[in-house]
Amino acid sequence: MSTLNDLPTPALVLDLQRLEANVTQMAAKTTRLGVSLRPHIKTHKCVEIGRLQLEQGAQGITVSTLEEAQVFADQGFADITWAFPVILNRMEEAREIAERVTLRLVVDSVEAVVALEETAYPFHVWLKVDCGYHRAGVDPAGEPAIELARWLHESPSLRFDGLLTHSGHAYHPAPSKGIREIAEQERKVMVLLAQRLRLQEIEVPRLSVGSTPAMSQVESLDGIDEARPGNYVFYDYMQCRLDSCTPADCALTVLSSVVSSQPEAGHSVVDAGALTLSKDTGANGAGAPTMGEVFRDYTTGRLEPDTRLRSLSQEHGILTMPLPVGTRLRILPIHSCLAVACFDEYAVVRGDRVIDRWKIWRGR
Repeated sequence: MSTLNDLPTPALVLDLQRLEANVTQMAAKTTRLGVSLRPHIKTHKCVEIGRLQLEQGAQGITVSTLEEAQVFADQGFADITWAFPVILNRMEEAREIAERVTLRLVVDSVEAVVALEETAYPFHVWLKVDCGYHRAGVDPAGEPAIELARWLHESPSLRFDGLLTHSGHAYHPAPSKGIREIAEQERKVMVLLAQRLRLQEIEVPRLSVGSTPAMSQVESLDGIDEARPGNYVFYDYMQCRLDSCTPADCALTVLSSVVSSQPEAGHSVVDAGALTLSKDTGANGAGAPTMGEVFRDYTTGRLEPDTRLRSLSQEHGILTMPLPVGTRLRILPIHSCLAVACFDEYAVVRGDRVIDRWKIWRGR
């Protein structure tokens, strides 16, 4: 059986023990909060991890792409929310999937509702609500939210699933509003809009919320039916900065090697660049600027205080410390979701032993 020392670098290393602990912990938290869990698999894009989540009580999954929906439907996942504003030129593909499993679509525009109704197919449809992120979704205080909800409720073909939102602004908390307040804002916006709709005799079957930072600090989800966090399976340095976790909770690392170290340069170069880690610098400006942190002791979760990636080019990473050529490092990505999308597979480990390889389904 191979070990970490046998892996060629760069490699994406998944700690199975930490993964299992994170999955179990979130399943327990959603149960305690009285909501069902529909995890977002865009983070891991891995059938084996999705099955682990279902085994721990997840009720369906969330995807970002039709490719993800197709792959997971092929592998027996029967209830899938495509949590992305429906792409009008791909509705035939969506229909093919919906004819085999329950596929739930997301809309926030008249154009999308018209196009779906024109298919005459009984798609399940969520109405996307903007709870403060201001990326997509209807204004919960605006009249279009009422009109679109009524349209979906009264549609002769479409099946109205309810209201869906995403507290993406929990990744960018302002000094005046912490993550706990954002999580409560998300809950309150959804509950109040549902109350307005129900007063107008518009049935709202379910309310769906979710982001990993919000779920890490939320205290109540009264009135909410399901949560859709994704990043919690791995966490990353961004989540550490947001106090969602500690480095000892992080299940995903990039194994890298020092390939160049010139004494006069004051730095060294590793084989982990932008096509390994992405160029996401994270959402929170606290601490030293970094493109990736380095573990001093992975077992205890201790990070090197002065050694980090200061810049990335396509295949090169520049470390702030000159280290000997051949030194192997475990790098904690800033954003694990994007790091995963750079690789074809996980090297799954228990301790230092590589026990399996799991495919990453990253097609579009």
